[in-house]
Amino acid sequence: MVHSVWHAGAGLDAHDSEDITELLEAWGEGDLAAFERLVPLVYGELRRMARRHMYRESEGHLLQTTALVHEAYLKLVSQKNAKWQNRAHFFAVSSRQMRRILVDAARSKLRQKRGADAPLLSLDDAPELSTTRAAEFVALDDALQQLAELDPRRARVVEMRYFAGMSVEETAAALKISGDTVIRDWKAAKAWLFTELNRSGNSGKLDLIP
Repeated sequence: MVHSVWHAGAGLDAHDSEDITELLEAWGEGDLAAFERLVPLVYGELRRMARRHMYRESEGHLLQTTALVHEAYLKLVSQKNAKWQNRAHFFAVSSRQMRRILVDAARSKLRQKRGADAPLLSLDDAPELSTTRAAEFVALDDALQQLAELDPRRARVVEMRYFAGMSVEETAAALKISGDTVIRDWKAAKAWLFTELNRSGNSGKLDLIP
């Protein structure tokens, strides 16, 4: 059972990179045993990413962070014959899954506040988002979706740099572009998002990292 190793996480060390890539390739080819060996190598990094996604939440949200990692895991393990390019690609997809989980929870909370017949997203120890925070999540997601329609690559750069906390080098590797291109896209995307969020009154609340 893959669940049995999910709690045995360890931090991601540089020397693990080659093993992670090999295990991702084996998992993509249908080797579930490779996934079981992969989990302890990536769990610590996934928790770091989850904490980053929830960094504006209150202190002491250990169970909430764990729930977010596990929910993302369920979505990842359900992918069949995934073609993982490298570990950067894997972490980028993992981060996107986490973002979608939180955005879906935020949208559900706002629907509930409006009295719509829509239950909150079922998440064990679900993040307790305030209505204001939920609105911020949704505002940024709406803006990012608009950016994705205009420039998909720049939207991906935002996902990796802002949400996953990936470095310029990691983002470049995942997207197969140069570091200089990542920097240009990042600056342009931030400027566009600030303008778009300003229209909805959220530019001062959603601070993008420098």
